[in-house]
Formats: sequence, C-alpha cells, structure tokens
Amino acid sequence: MARGGFPGGGANMNNMMKQVKKMQAEMEKAQQDIEEKEFESTSGGGVVTATVNGKKELVGLKIDEDVIDPEDSEMLEDLVIAAVNDALKKADEYSGETMGKLTGGLNIPGFM
Repeated sequence: MARGGFPGGGANMNNMMKQVKKMQAEMEKAQQDIEEKEFESTSGGGVVTATVNGKKELVGLKIDEDVIDPEDSEMLEDLVIAAVNDALKKADEYSGETMGKLTGGLNIPGFM
C-alpha cells in the first residue's frame, strides 16, 4: 500500500479532492440558481396569487379586490396562507430535486 493507506497514494487523493471541489462548485451554482428562481401559486380559483423566491421569501402577493370582504377577513387570510404555503412547497420541491440530482440523494448539510 502506498502512503496514507490508499492504493495509488497521493494521486488518488488529489483526484478525489478535485472531484469534491468540482461538485462543491456545481452545488454552489445550483444553490444560487435556486435562490434566484421564483415560484408562484394561487388559491381561491386565482383570486390570491403568492410569489416566493428560492430563499423562501415572499416577494409578491396579489389579491383580487372582489375577494376583499371587510365582514369576512378570515376567508381572505386563509386564501393568502394557502397560496403562500403552496408556493413555498413548490420552492422546496424544486430545491430538493435540483440538489438531489447533484448529490445523488446524499444529504449534505448546508446545501439542502
């Protein structure tokens, strides 16, 4: 056996480190792309539209004025919550799929 107990010694270790650095760069680029992407969802048949980004920040909210009823604010609140939660779910699913393709399903802390 060569140095460090690995067959092939330092050459294999250097090659593995290059692969790790390449994968890390690809993951960082994918994470940046995810953060810049926007996800939209609607509720109430389209009367409420929520838009979130890949950082899971609400960046847009549209409410059709026909659904605004001062006597029934709970319904509007429910519609907003439903639209925002669904948009966040879409962002999570996209992030998981995108990063999963790079990691082969490995759970790497800080990247998921």
